[in-house]
Amino acid sequence: MAVVVNPGLDRSETIKGYAPSRSLSCACAVVPGSTGVVSMCVLCKLCKRSCRFKMASSTEFTKDLCTPAFIVDLDIVRRNSDAMLDRFLGLGVQLRPHMKTHKTLECADIMTRGSRRCIVVSTLAEASFYADGGYDDILYAYPLTADKVKHCAALSERLSLFHVLVDNSLALQELNARPLKQGKVWHVWLKLDCDNGRAGIPHSNPAALDLAKEISETEGMELTGIYAHCGNTYGCKGEVQIKAVAQETTAIVLQFVEKLKAAGIQDVKSSIGSTPSCSHPVSDMAMLNEVHPGNYVFYDVQQSLIGSCRLEDIAVRVLTRVIGHYPHRNQLLVDCGWAALSQDGGGRLPTGYAIIESHPELKLVSMTQEHGRVEPVSGKLDFNQFPLGSVLSLMPYHVLMENRCSRRSYVRSISATEAKTAFKNKQLFICRTDLPGTQISKR
Repeated sequence: MAVVVNPGLDRSETIKGYAPSRSLSCACAVVPGSTGVVSMCVLCKLCKRSCRFKMASSTEFTKDLCTPAFIVDLDIVRRNSDAMLDRFLGLGVQLRPHMKTHKTLECADIMTRGSRRCIVVSTLAEASFYADGGYDDILYAYPLTADKVKHCAALSERLSLFHVLVDNSLALQELNARPLKQGKVWHVWLKLDCDNGRAGIPHSNPAALDLAKEISETEGMELTGIYAHCGNTYGCKGEVQIKAVAQETTAIVLQFVEKLKAAGIQDVKSSIGSTPSCSHPVSDMAMLNEVHPGNYVFYDVQQSLIGSCRLEDIAVRVLTRVIGHYPHRNQLLVDCGWAALSQDGGGRLPTGYAIIESHPELKLVSMTQEHGRVEPVSGKLDFNQFPLGSVLSLMPYHVLMENRCSRRSYVRSISATEAKTAFKNKQLFICRTDLPGTQISKR
């Protein structure tokens, strides 16, 4: 299956054979039961024909597709999600998946197997989006500042469980100044820096233990857990290096929890996370309470280079059209710039900012906001092979930015029986019909 996100489409537009998804980054963010959504979807045509979906040709698909388009293979999303869920189910550890990579209800439902509980977000917009979508037990894993407290209080009073994260005493003062109503308490996680060098109080700093004590002793607060991001796994090459970082981070967090117990602070959860470390967990991670990876839902070229996944585990593509031939400079111009594709890959790949699928001879050498320049890795470019309007498929280096830049989502993939039931119940679908095994994802 695949999701298509089109920056160029207006809220009122549709592509033949598509219906929009519910996505935080979606310009159209259609609400359940909206009129004209399912009725204009491919379901109303395909479900009447037979018990099997008919495949549209690639030419038919791309003819109506507005590029650049962000494509997600839902079958791979399910496979990646199931693998991570089963991995930590086997270890007896709670998976709390991070939502920032995809920002959709569809993928969130897959990552939580429909429980709609126990997720991580990095913005309050995401938190509200998922709360509105029926999610609970949401951890806002970003250092708290005063301007966010009012919004956090509203979510804490609305949901059965909403968690905040702190790494300094001032944040606690702000929380203490806004006691929660209905007898609720602030559920606070302490962010610990385990040599990653981003957010968090350094684990070796004696003030970290003092801050944990302050949280646990403050009326109206609960020290729920210790949270660490092993982002230094992103500097690894291969499983051995990944596991070394995962082992070190796990040990630091577990040792810190033992210090808390020695200080009389009991029942504090432990959680670490990054997609590399959770793709190759060490045995000691079974002693953690939770893990919180996120990128694994899609994976990307960066993850494959680190050693988190194989290229065939990457669920995303950015489709772009050839919009210009420039023989005098031996280049193609495509309609994909940094507004649709992350620049993170620059200088990291022999093929430029992305891998151009099925064309290792091509290189995406530069991008402006809406344009990309493609040239051969060596030799002369055969322009006849890439006519104007033809489509290239890009495997992005880092997927988060591609999805953040996207404005609209679509999907392909389910059985005809599911499709007919969904159509009858007026449930929202996202669909696409260009590749073998068409499916449709239910919201």
